[in-house]
Amino acid sequence: MTKEDYYNILGIDKNSDKKEIKKEYRKLALKYHPDKNPSKIAEEKFKNISEAYAVLSDDQKRKMYDTYGHAGIDQQYSTEDIFRGVDFGDIFGGMGFDFNDIFKQFFGHQYGFGGSRRVQRKGADLRYDIEVDLQDAYKGLETEIRVPRIEVCEECNGTGAEKGTSIKKCSQCNGNGQIKHTRKTAFGVFSQITPCNKCQGQGTIIEKYCKKCRGNGNIQVNRDIDIKIPKGVDNGSQLRLAGEGESGLGGSGDLYIVIHIKKNIKYRRNGADLYMSRMITYPQAALGTKINVETIGDDVEKIKIPEGTEYGDIIRIKNRGMPYLRGRGYGDLYIEIKIETPKRLNRNAKRLLDELNNEL
Repeated sequence: MTKEDYYNILGIDKNSDKKEIKKEYRKLALKYHPDKNPSKIAEEKFKNISEAYAVLSDDQKRKMYDTYGHAGIDQQYSTEDIFRGVDFGDIFGGMGFDFNDIFKQFFGHQYGFGGSRRVQRKGADLRYDIEVDLQDAYKGLETEIRVPRIEVCEECNGTGAEKGTSIKKCSQCNGNGQIKHTRKTAFGVFSQITPCNKCQGQGTIIEKYCKKCRGNGNIQVNRDIDIKIPKGVDNGSQLRLAGEGESGLGGSGDLYIVIHIKKNIKYRRNGADLYMSRMITYPQAALGTKINVETIGDDVEKIKIPEGTEYGDIIRIKNRGMPYLRGRGYGDLYIEIKIETPKRLNRNAKRLLDELNNEL
């Protein structure tokens, strides 16, 4: 089933700032909150708008969603990850609602850090833009690219701790990574969950950080990757290299290669068809002739210029365009005829043209 666009769910446009996003979410949340609206439809609505808010209110998740859509979110984040770090207490503060209890009811666990320092999360997908010649797009291209990406630190295996040292459970939050504060208000009991300030929400304390990654658990490296660009690619074509994105404890993301075709001075492209111009003389147009045309495949085609050809006439050469990217065969080559008008004529040429003009 296709998931509904997050912007549509909240009724906002893609240029909305965080203030607008928060405002619209609060309005919808009050309308569909299970404590206010017990219907099954309201429960599903509340779940969807909360997910949309969690993604669009976070800069990194929003950027990933704007670039790759739902695929970018579903591939990188678990349900718990989507809600990680979102301050719903700021939305429902003073209203007596405990979003954590609702989240647990909907998804089976709390929206906090869950007591594990390193979530087994897949690495992020990456995008790499490459520019190629039209000739390369015609023949296909094998090349090497250098991609900067985040990888799990091999020295500490992603733990962030130096070898031989221990990782202890945080004594303040008992390894939960979060602390629950409960207070009574005029509207009822209000609970708020905040990240633990001692372990910074990680649930663990590292005695000695890994020197190579400085406790991050990952490092940035430049990787040389061989890629094969198939025949027939066009502007905006994308290639997906599975597992060549950033590394994560839950596996590696994917690398998306976006193709850009350089402008060609000889050919204009429309899908698999190519267009070019060819200049001929007035006598050739009037009397007809044969001319040689070099195609993009470096073949030479001899084409017939019919008698009486006019300026702007189009001649088609079948199967001499670009290869179809997802299919067999080639597009066509279209040649627009342009007629050269001489700027200077000798007496004999003028006399011949006068005679021709009189005949016409």
